[in-house]
Amino acid sequence: MTGYQETLTDPSYHRQVVVQTAPHIGNTGVNGEDDESGRIWVAGYVVRDPTRVGSNWRATGGLEDRLAAEGIVGISGVDTRALTRHLRERGAMRVGVSTVETDPAALRERVLASPEMVGADLSAEVTTPERYTVAAEGEHRYTVAALDLGIKRNVPRRLAARGVTTHVLPATSTVDDLLGLGADAVFFSPGPGDPATADHAVGLAREVLRRRVPLFGICFGSQILGRALGFGTYKLRYGHRGINQPVLDRTTGKVEVTSHNHGFAVDAPHETTVDTEFGRVEVSHVCLNDNVVEGLRALDVPAFTVQYHPEAAAGPHDADYLFDRFVELATRTSKQGVELATRTSKQGVELATRTSKQGVELTDNA
Repeated sequence: MTGYQETLTDPSYHRQVVVQTAPHIGNTGVNGEDDESGRIWVAGYVVRDPTRVGSNWRATGGLEDRLAAEGIVGISGVDTRALTRHLRERGAMRVGVSTVETDPAALRERVLASPEMVGADLSAEVTTPERYTVAAEGEHRYTVAALDLGIKRNVPRRLAARGVTTHVLPATSTVDDLLGLGADAVFFSPGPGDPATADHAVGLAREVLRRRVPLFGICFGSQILGRALGFGTYKLRYGHRGINQPVLDRTTGKVEVTSHNHGFAVDAPHETTVDTEFGRVEVSHVCLNDNVVEGLRALDVPAFTVQYHPEAAAGPHDADYLFDRFVELATRTSKQGVELATRTSKQGVELATRTSKQGVELTDNA
């Protein structure tokens, strides 16, 4: 019934046509509060039966009018569940929707000439042009620098609810931009495109890991961190989309019902802990439908990732605890830093005292 507005405005759907398997779309209209970004990002929209009249006390307009206002092509009257089965059997593919090109063969040629998602570098097309800040709710606890690769608004909202102020920075930012804000932790956001093209973001992740600043990555951000740790990535035959995806948290043994939106995945071994440049790394989460890696956890540096969306609005919230885990990681790292500084300070005092005594002894002996 709801959730289509969050899907339409998710930057991760940039340059993709979305097919809705729910047969009736638009029931609750649209409003100005549920957008996950400042615009609709999908390239096209396919539904079976668009509602004639949207009805909800929060609605400020209708879905069809919103699509038209933003120039998004839509098509209805399609058996979207049959189309979904087709895609499940044959894999994700390119598509065209047109009222201009009436020759099917000519339209097919145009579709085949369009670029594939493999090799697509799209972060620069969806990132914020300049830094902005989402303040903590209530007492401020920590500051997070978030690299915007296609961030959704609900990420800083979920952090703000935990007393975290989030500075959202453009994808072109440097490591000094990220850490120059006095950030207690760094976040790499979801986003569209092929992670194999994101060399700049991978380099930033490696710098953050070297400096042992707590790092959390979601979806595209998970793939970036996977590459930074030395793993490869690959395109799934058909991606994980939508809600009700079962994922095993191998740390707790619990199964979560989760929301997904990814066409690429990290290629990491499930069975063993892997030694990397940054220490030991293990697969922390696995999709129970197809055994795809859904999360990584570094054991010797403060970093972890998940491939799915704990921030899902209009979706399951089983994985919301991961934001608590991120805050706990920042807390633990901060305490370790204080302990190290205290221990180093004590050692410095002891060294100064010992050196001073030796100096006195040397003077007396002289």
